[in-house]
Amino acid sequence: MSSADGCQLLFWFSLAALFYTFLGYPILIGLLARMAGRPTKKSPPAQPPLVSVVLVAFNEETRILPRVENLLAASYPADRLEVLVVTDGSTDTTVAKLRALADPRVRVLAREQRAGKSACLNAAIPQARGEIVVLCDARQRFAPHTIPELVANFSDPSLGAVSGSLEIDPAATGVGGGVDLYWKLEKFIRASEGRFRSTIGATGAVYAIRRELFEPIPNDTLLDDVVIPMQIAVNHGKRVSFDPTAPAYDPQTTDPAKEKRRKLRTLAGNFQMLTQHPGWLLPWRTPLWWQLLSHKYSRIVAPVFMVTMFASNAALTSQPFYRLVFGAHLAFYALALLGLALPVLKWKPFSVPAGFVFLNLMTVGGCVNWLRGAYRQGKW
Repeated sequence: MSSADGCQLLFWFSLAALFYTFLGYPILIGLLARMAGRPTKKSPPAQPPLVSVVLVAFNEETRILPRVENLLAASYPADRLEVLVVTDGSTDTTVAKLRALADPRVRVLAREQRAGKSACLNAAIPQARGEIVVLCDARQRFAPHTIPELVANFSDPSLGAVSGSLEIDPAATGVGGGVDLYWKLEKFIRASEGRFRSTIGATGAVYAIRRELFEPIPNDTLLDDVVIPMQIAVNHGKRVSFDPTAPAYDPQTTDPAKEKRRKLRTLAGNFQMLTQHPGWLLPWRTPLWWQLLSHKYSRIVAPVFMVTMFASNAALTSQPFYRLVFGAHLAFYALALLGLALPVLKWKPFSVPAGFVFLNLMTVGGCVNWLRGAYRQGKW
C-alpha cells in the first residue's frame, strides 16, 4: 500500500468515525426507537408512593430556601413527600437556614467535612424514606408537575430510573448557540435511547430512581447521574427512560465561560468511568455496551479523528478532489475561530462550527484534567 493509499484510508476512516459519532448514531438510534421502541407504560398511581427528594448543597445560603420551597410546592400529596437536604461541609449559613424551617417534611443531613456530591448521595439515599427517590440540584427549579410526572413512570414495573428534561434559556453568545444545538441533539438521543432500550445516564438536575435499586458508587465519582442509572440497568436489568414532560428550569443561559467548567468536569468523568467500569463495554456482560460506546466513549476520541482527518487531508492536496475538500476544511475551522473569537456572531455558519470545536476542545481539556488528577475527591 502506498503512502497516498494509506492517507486516503485514514481520511475516510476518520470521516466515517466522526460522522457516526455526531450524526450516524443519533439517526440510527432514532430509527430503532421508531421501529422497535417500547414506550414506558406511564400512568398516575392509584396510591401515590412516598417520594424523597434528595438535594446535595454546598454553601447555598442564598438559594437553598427558595429551592426547598419550590420542591415542597410540587403538585403531589404533601403527606407523601419529603425533602432530604445533604450539606457537603458548608461553611456559610446554609445549615442554619434549613434547620430554622418549621416544615416536618424537610430533613437535614449536615456533613462536617466536604467529600463531594457522590459521597453525599451514598450517605443520604439509604436514609431516604421514600420508595422513589428524586435527585436534583440547588440551582434549577421544578415545575409543579415535574415530580408527579416522574413518579407516573414507575407504574411500569420494568422501569428502574427516569430522567427529566433540563430546559435552558437560549444562549447569550454565538458559541453558546452552537452548544444549544448540541444539547437539543443530546435530548433527542436520550429520548430515543429510552424508547428503544435504556437511556445512557440521566440529567443530574432532574431524575428519579427506585430506592431499592440504588447501590453505592465510588465517592470520587464525577458522573453520578450516569453511573447510578447504569448500575440500575446493568446490575438489575431495569430500564432507564427519558420523560420530556418532567422539566427542570435552569436560570443560566448556555454561555461558554460558564459552560467550560461544567463540560471539563463532565468529560473528565467519561474518562474516569471508562477506567472504573471497563466491564460495561463487554457485550456478554452489558446489553447496553453498544449504546454506551456510541453515546459516550466515541465522543472522547473524536478530537483524535479530527486531527487525523485534517492531517491526512493536508497530505492529499496534490489531488484535485482532496484539495477542494481541504479548502472546505480550512473554511470550517476559520469560521469556528471567528465564532470563538467574536461571541457576538450568532449566525449559524459561525456558531455551529464554533460550538463543535469548543466542545471538542473541552474533551481534550477534560482528558488532561483527568490525567493530572484535577478532580480528586473533595476538590470539585
